[in-house]
Amino acid sequence: MAVEKTKSILVVGGGISGITTAVEAAEVGYEVTLIEKNPYLGGRVNQLNKYFPKLCPPNCGLEINFRRIKNNPRVKFYTMAEVEKISGTEGDFDVTIRLEPRFVNENCTACNACVEACLIERPNEFNFGMDKTKAIYLPHDFSFPLRYVIDEKYCTKEKCNKCVEVCTYNAIDLNMKPQSLSLKVGSIVWATGWNPYDATKIDNLGFGTYQNVITNMMMERLASQNGPTKGKILRPSDGKEPSRIAFVQCAGSRDENHLPYCSYVCCLASMKQATYIREQYPEAEIFVFYIDIRAPARAERVYMKALKDEKIKFIKGKVAKIEEDPTTRDLTVTAEDALTLQKIHEKADMVVLATGMAPITRESKIPAGVSYDTDGFILLNTGVAGMYAAGCSLKPIDVYSSVQTATAAALKAIQSASGGVRR
Repeated sequence: MAVEKTKSILVVGGGISGITTAVEAAEVGYEVTLIEKNPYLGGRVNQLNKYFPKLCPPNCGLEINFRRIKNNPRVKFYTMAEVEKISGTEGDFDVTIRLEPRFVNENCTACNACVEACLIERPNEFNFGMDKTKAIYLPHDFSFPLRYVIDEKYCTKEKCNKCVEVCTYNAIDLNMKPQSLSLKVGSIVWATGWNPYDATKIDNLGFGTYQNVITNMMMERLASQNGPTKGKILRPSDGKEPSRIAFVQCAGSRDENHLPYCSYVCCLASMKQATYIREQYPEAEIFVFYIDIRAPARAERVYMKALKDEKIKFIKGKVAKIEEDPTTRDLTVTAEDALTLQKIHEKADMVVLATGMAPITRESKIPAGVSYDTDGFILLNTGVAGMYAAGCSLKPIDVYSSVQTATAAALKAIQSASGGVRR
C-alpha cells in the first residue's frame, strides 16, 4: 500500500534563506513551519548596515518578507526553537522541536517599561559585546516578532521581579518552562546559516587583546544607525574618530590552521566598509592588506572604484603581526609587500579583520544523517531523501545567492512533500 505523503515542510533557520524558502513554499499552497534558535527572525542580515547588490539597509528586504509571513496563514514560525529529534523517511518525517522559554508572552506591546525598571545588564550579543542591554531586552529595533525577551543567564527572576511589577499587560511570566513540539512533515530544509570565524584563535592579529582590533561584522554594527554608536564609526578604546584604518583580508581564511577556504564575500565587504569610512571621514587614510582580491561579477565596479580612490591604498601582502602602543592604543601592522619584497609597518587607529564565514554545522551537527564536506558545509546532495540545504549552510555566499539557493530548496522540498519527481 502506498504511503500517504505529508504535504507540509519544515524549514530550520530563520535567516534570509530560511525565510525565503518558507514564504516561497507557502505561497504556492504548502503548510510550512519555520523555526529559529534566536528570539527573532532575519539572521545575520539583521546585523548588516547595508548589503549587496543595491547596498540596501537590512530592514528594506526583511520588512517585505516579514509582511509575507504575517499575511500568510500557511506559515507558522517559532523563535528560540531547535530540532531535538528526527525519525521517519521522505514524505513522512516525525520531528521533535524544543522551545526555550522567552519569559515574555504575546501580550507584550514593546512599551519598554520593563527595561526601564530592570536593574541588571548583560553584554549585547547582537552588537558583538560592544555595548550592553538590560537582562530583559528587545533584540534590536526591527525585531520580528517585536517582543521582549529575558536572558535567563543574567536575570535573577523572583529575587528582583521589577519587570513584573511595572508591566501593566501581564506580558511577563517568569515561570515559563521549556516546551516540546511534535511535527509531521514531508520534507525538511536546513538553512542553519553561519558564524563569523572566531578571531581570538588568530594569535598574531591581536583580536581580543587589543580593543581597537575589530572584525568586519563589528564594523557593520558600528556603521549601523541602531548599532552601539548610533552609526558613528568610532574606535572602541576611547571613542576617537579614526583617521587611519587598516583592513586585513583573509583573517583566518585560506589557512589550513583556521578556515582553509575563501569565504567569497570578505573582499567585497571590506571595500563596502571602506566607503562607510570615506563617507564619514573624507580625509581618512585606508590601507587594505590582501593576498588576492576577489570581486565577482557586478562587484568588479566596487573594486575599480576603490582602486581609483587616492585615500585607499591596496597592499599585496600577508600580515605577520599587529602590535599596540599601550600608551595611545594606536596599532602597528607589520607585513611584507609581495610586490616590492619590502617589510612594511603601517600605523593605524583601528584595524578591521575580514574574518571568514564558518557554517553553523562546522561545530554543531544537525540531528540527521546528512552529508558534509571537509569544512562542515552541508553537501548539495545531502544524502537523505527529503532533506535539502539552502544559503550559507551550503557554502559561503552573499545575500543574493542565498535567496537563489533558498528558492531552489523550496522547489525540491515541495516535490518531496507532494511525492513528485526530484532531480
